[in-house]
Amino acid sequence: MGIVTSPSHSPAQSLAQPSPTIIAHDLRLTLGSGDGAVEILKGIDLTVPQGQTLALLGPSGSGKSSLMAVLCGLERASSGALQVAGQDFVGMDEDALARARRGRIGVVLQAFHLLPTMTALENVATPLELAGMPDAHARAEAELRSVGLGHRLSHYPAQLSGGEQQRVAIARALAPRPALVFADEPTGNLDAATGAAIIDLLFARRAETGATLLIITHDETLAHRCERVVTIGDGRIASDTLA
Repeated sequence: MGIVTSPSHSPAQSLAQPSPTIIAHDLRLTLGSGDGAVEILKGIDLTVPQGQTLALLGPSGSGKSSLMAVLCGLERASSGALQVAGQDFVGMDEDALARARRGRIGVVLQAFHLLPTMTALENVATPLELAGMPDAHARAEAELRSVGLGHRLSHYPAQLSGGEQQRVAIARALAPRPALVFADEPTGNLDAATGAAIIDLLFARRAETGATLLIITHDETLAHRCERVVTIGDGRIASDTLA
């Protein structure tokens, strides 16, 4: 399947840049069927160069979280073309998408989603073990130390503050050194000061690892910390600018 991109939706791409991490063309998502069908994404064209920081900005219901779900393989597009980290996501079933995500894509969510019966170290190490990566516990410990949690390795999520839990989630997302990291409203459950510290950490760790970072947010101040801001409205790209 040929991939066509719209220059108006990829202003930051140039011939001198590495291969794109994401190439989407006419991406659509429809939920339900028949008279109850609802079109959520209505023809998204988006190219994201490797290493770029990009904000998907828009109000609740605009389609930005649905777009993230499709781009990271948690939801299958109804139609269109999508390549992510060199993989054809549209042509994959759910099992194949799960395998494609492993090690290539890291996700940080508003609700942390740590396993309550596992320590901070285990929450980071277990996905590495499942992916067959060597020295999983050593890598997990190093990643937790890099986010300032070297003293919390044996603590369970219930023993950690919200900010600490999000630090564990960031460590878990970045430990496999994915090409692409998604953060969906990563400070939504945190107070302003803690949220600001988490965002500083997320950008610092991304810079150190070189990953492409997509932040889904309704916060314009946060969005403009990224190199590029793509505004979503009614399931379409309303604007695409360099910050």
